[in-house]
Amino acid sequence: MHPLLQLYLGTVVGLLLLAGVCHLIGMASRRLGDVLCRAPMVDVVLFAFTALPWVVGAGIRGWAGLGVAVGGQITALLSWIVLHELSHPGARSGPRIHATLDNIVGRLRNHVAVWWTAWVVPVFWGIRFGQVFVYPVLTWTVRLPKYKQSEWINLTRQRFDGLVGYDLIWCLYCDWMTGVWSLGAEMLRNVESFWCPIRFYSQKKCENCAVDYPDINGGWVDATGTMAQVTVVLKEKYAPGAGAGAKENSWFGHPARLTVEGESLKAQG
Repeated sequence: MHPLLQLYLGTVVGLLLLAGVCHLIGMASRRLGDVLCRAPMVDVVLFAFTALPWVVGAGIRGWAGLGVAVGGQITALLSWIVLHELSHPGARSGPRIHATLDNIVGRLRNHVAVWWTAWVVPVFWGIRFGQVFVYPVLTWTVRLPKYKQSEWINLTRQRFDGLVGYDLIWCLYCDWMTGVWSLGAEMLRNVESFWCPIRFYSQKKCENCAVDYPDINGGWVDATGTMAQVTVVLKEKYAPGAGAGAKENSWFGHPARLTVEGESLKAQG
């Protein structure tokens, strides 16, 4: 048998077996299933489904192996979708997300678009790498706040009644991406306010970014201000005893900081 064919079949069978094991674990123990669905174990499981086949394929046969591994992943995914939908006939014949969107934008457009989003999986793994290996160093060196990552990085949409097959796999994909992106944005709020508390000169950019970085309108120095003003803000927000600065250097609107400031005001009153 040709090595590339072996790689392809190995990828398909391996991923389907892994999916089967995950299903069995979830059925046997809700508690253990929950452990596998939140960080750090969910990182291991998702890495095995997504990035591991790329690493193995590329390591064995270079670019050709990578392409074959991706083909195996797609085959395994489509096979799982069919099997999962067949095992849930009631939900399969009921209201469906993808069927509804097919009617709204067209089946071809909808399916091309959703599969096209798969390109960003490596991007999100890059973000996840930064959260696990880069950001923790900042909590140690400059006391940026720590986060319980399992509260952000987890999968729970499988509990929603009626999600099967195609709908379920893409909702879990979004479940993961949303958590990764939100945690990354939260970490960047600390980074930006700590090192660069200066509003952008572009007012439109300030308006656009204020959704993810509320400190733009909640403490950052105006673009026409002075460095003296910037240093004053830094001292006010991060000097020991200032807000949350005594314990952790969180962004200005961080809940922990607001709680500390609120308790301080109550004590003064």
